[in-house]
Amino acid sequence: MFSRRMQAGMHQGGAPPGPPLMAPMSKVELTVSAKNLRDRDALSKSDPLCILYLKETGHDRFFEIGRTEMIKDSLNPQWIRKFEIDYRFEERQLLRFNIYDWDTKSTKPEDQDSLGSVECSLGEIMGHQGSQLSKPITSGGTLFIQGDEVSSSKEVVTMNFKGVDLDKKDFLGKSDPFLIFYRCNDASTYLPVHKTEVIKKTLNPIWKPIIVPARTLCAGDHNRSIKIECYDWDSDGGHDLIGECYTNLQRLLEGPGNTNSYELINPKKKAKKSSYKDSGKLVLNSITSHVEPSFLDYIRGGTQIHFTVAVDFTASNGDPRTPASLHYLQPGVDNQYSLAIKAVGEIIQDYDSDKMFPALGFGGRIPPNWTLSHEFFLNGSPDNPYCQGIEGILQAYFRSLETVGLYGPTNFAPVINHVARFAQSHQDGNNYFILLIITDGVICDIPDTKKALVEASNLPMSVIIVGVGNEDFSAMEQLDGDDHRLSFGGKYAERDIVQFVELRRHLGHKSGSHHYSQVLLAKDVLAEIPVQLVSWMKTHGYLPKAAVFQGPINTHAVVPQ
Repeated sequence: MFSRRMQAGMHQGGAPPGPPLMAPMSKVELTVSAKNLRDRDALSKSDPLCILYLKETGHDRFFEIGRTEMIKDSLNPQWIRKFEIDYRFEERQLLRFNIYDWDTKSTKPEDQDSLGSVECSLGEIMGHQGSQLSKPITSGGTLFIQGDEVSSSKEVVTMNFKGVDLDKKDFLGKSDPFLIFYRCNDASTYLPVHKTEVIKKTLNPIWKPIIVPARTLCAGDHNRSIKIECYDWDSDGGHDLIGECYTNLQRLLEGPGNTNSYELINPKKKAKKSSYKDSGKLVLNSITSHVEPSFLDYIRGGTQIHFTVAVDFTASNGDPRTPASLHYLQPGVDNQYSLAIKAVGEIIQDYDSDKMFPALGFGGRIPPNWTLSHEFFLNGSPDNPYCQGIEGILQAYFRSLETVGLYGPTNFAPVINHVARFAQSHQDGNNYFILLIITDGVICDIPDTKKALVEASNLPMSVIIVGVGNEDFSAMEQLDGDDHRLSFGGKYAERDIVQFVELRRHLGHKSGSHHYSQVLLAKDVLAEIPVQLVSWMKTHGYLPKAAVFQGPINTHAVVPQ
């Protein structure tokens, strides 16, 4: 029932295959910052967030690549979160950076105040001789864009630092310190790559362990310079520099000791006072480094991916017989539900050899007694939810629209727990489960859903939620752990397993191509699955099969705190 073998790369008899026909391509990382943004807030400064859109050759519209974090109260933001994009020399890849004052809880850019935009090509950025490209922003200010090729290094570094006798920056004689790590690029400028948490009211902080890929920290180059700045956090965004120091990964890997005890120097204080010594010390408590296997290492090693879809049959979708319904079936045209099923399913099905997928419904009344169910099988079977391939799922879905009565409420917990039961029974590192929930409404069982997700976060599974229609899905964001850790009843999720996407972000553009919308949706909703799978495997100590993943995890330096 759960059998699957990855077939890619196998050749059955005959002459060996030639090299794959593949265009030269690199993955690049874009770092953005801005200066002198327009201030849209009356009583404070703007809270900027940048969204990157891409228009590729042959397409007539932009689609979203990703978003930075929001920075509170800043007209000169230096965003930490990067954009990763495939760079193709032979294509003109046009980019648009939209900057917003992100003041509301809505996920929709159109609900925010615009701070302007910048358009340029990826080639223009990468051809800028390794230095930052600066572009004027339409509403005022300047955007700085740095492009760097992503290192193929799989090394991951875990470090623990403490501060000793830091300068007092606050009125009551304490500071609220945090660290920012910077990587030196080829143009000898420093780009921010990691920010720690803020520790309140202390001059001797001990930060949580920092876990960062070496490709992020130093582009995989152990001798590349790393700059560390220590700041005192201020609520108005005007953080005060306590001091800075410089190091590299080779030095850090020597472990704790005099070599990795750093004086934090404040350049302004040093210039003003001849007696100035330092503003405290930054001390390395411990460091480890290991080679982390990739998603493909696990897939090629035999890990099986199992896909389940759950469809919303609540009455808020509208009568399926009317064109206004989200379930309305027009010959030859996908509705939003079938579009989402195809987009995600057609990608995942390639990783399942038997192509048998469970398909569930929730929020509907099912025959013959018209009982309300939040966990019924779309194929009408009382005991077998499996459908043959994506076409089988679609046929079962279309059939259900003729036999199931739309009702409500919108409850997620039953279908999450359904998949969690299978994941609970298959925790051997050979199986991973993906649940796709497609819904048009606000969740009615938020507490139960949170509980189910927190409990499932320790299982080999991920949950993708696609919102269809025009509902306000802002409340759904609390389930997606990108910016905060999900919790219920005082218990925190072990890891982020939820990815939420609004389908309308990929619809309604001039191209009107459902196929193109399908491609964009798949890219968006599946982006976090590889990271989530590797995260679970790593947490539970599973390595890919030795024949594929060369060598065990190596520790370069392990020093107890």
